[in-house]
Amino acid sequence: MNPSYAERVHLQLNFQGKESMMIKVLLLSSLLLISISSGCAGLTSAFIRNEWPSVDIPLNNDVFAVPKGYNAPHQVHITQGDYDGKAVIITWVTANEPWSNIVRYGLSEGKYDFSAKGTVQNYTFYNYKSGYIHQCLVDGLQYNTKYYYEIGSGETSRNFWFQTPPAIHRDSSYKFAIIGDLGQTYNSLSTLEHYMQTGAQTILFVGDLSYADRYDNHDIGVRWDSWGQLVERSAAYHPWLWSTGNHEIEYFPHLGEVIPFRNFLHRYPTPFSASKSSSPLWYAVRRASAHIIILSSYSPFVKYTPQWKWLEQELKKVDREKTPWLIVLMHAPIYNSNQAHFLEAESMKVVFESWFCHYKVDVIFAGHVHAYERSYRISSIKSNVSSYPSSDKSAPVYITVGDGGNQEGLANRFRDPQPDYSAFREASYGHSTLEIMNRTHAFYHWNRNDDGKRVPTDSFVLHNQYRGDSHRRRKLKRDSI
Repeated sequence: MNPSYAERVHLQLNFQGKESMMIKVLLLSSLLLISISSGCAGLTSAFIRNEWPSVDIPLNNDVFAVPKGYNAPHQVHITQGDYDGKAVIITWVTANEPWSNIVRYGLSEGKYDFSAKGTVQNYTFYNYKSGYIHQCLVDGLQYNTKYYYEIGSGETSRNFWFQTPPAIHRDSSYKFAIIGDLGQTYNSLSTLEHYMQTGAQTILFVGDLSYADRYDNHDIGVRWDSWGQLVERSAAYHPWLWSTGNHEIEYFPHLGEVIPFRNFLHRYPTPFSASKSSSPLWYAVRRASAHIIILSSYSPFVKYTPQWKWLEQELKKVDREKTPWLIVLMHAPIYNSNQAHFLEAESMKVVFESWFCHYKVDVIFAGHVHAYERSYRISSIKSNVSSYPSSDKSAPVYITVGDGGNQEGLANRFRDPQPDYSAFREASYGHSTLEIMNRTHAFYHWNRNDDGKRVPTDSFVLHNQYRGDSHRRRKLKRDSI
């Protein structure tokens, strides 16, 4: 009797030959993909976390320490500043005076041959008054180049660096980290420290930053400041691409604060105009071989609204020959088998799911649910019932990473039994990485924060939707000749 395909794979993995570890990984991934395409049931992890307290770190902790010296720049962070990755927006805060809003930068540490001038502003939120917030666009940069930059004046100036991405190309390799619902607890700090061990070059943030809205009065602004200082250890060097969540809305009629997203919009700029968006809350960028679309779950998105019109046009602009990887970020997950926020994003699914499948989005990252979950490629287009989606090779993989570590704690009540569309789920804190290798393959990992240690827990090889479909079309054409 001929051995089954799975048996042949097993024999190959045990063959004592010259096969490399990479071949073994790809063979295992092929076996995994067979299980995915056949709709095998997923796994609910039995891991129970020995949880650190979900309380915010005290403000007098060293992780929030402002640099010494009068008016020293702090809360430094960068994000992409244009559509194609040749610019950054550098943001920082000075507490006492505006002082200089100049960024000095160059190709050697301590040698700054160029400069760019930014803007400075501050604002009030109820009885809180912010420091002076500086924002500076540094553009015209070279691809794949390390830049050093200096901000501030005199003895209290500070020095950092950043690395620009490789040129837009279908085979440009690149590594992203994906984090959501971070907050500012000891678990949050653990997530930050663990992601920084992975070598990820840019962070895709899926919303819910500081959780300052869980405070009141003056303390809301104070906790925005402390969060900015917490993430500076990463965000001053590696770009964070921001999306917003429900905790950024901050609707407080009792304080007279009724304009949504005010704190976020003053502090965290996005390059929205580069993608012809009308709002900083939804936009797109291209980076290496990826086209990344950021949506706003808490802004109007139904037909004919500005976000709907913008997304319709942006999807048409995607050039999969140059950026074969199409990634979407949002906050509320479209598919989720946790009791928390179950079916909450149903309206966005109804509006956008057919577009996601038509344009063959590779993966959609969301947060909101404070647990981890990964789906198979599924959609509700045929069944039209969210609770019973079916396998769909044109659909994205949906991944929920709302497990950054915030003070609300974990969402540990999954629906039982585990639905067929759910591949893996676990109620733990952690972060993900997506390492794009070339136009066809990317390696995905989810890493659990296990009592202070980073533990790789879920992984698979993500096959590019567009390249796979193009290969099938070319093969069909050759076979038909």
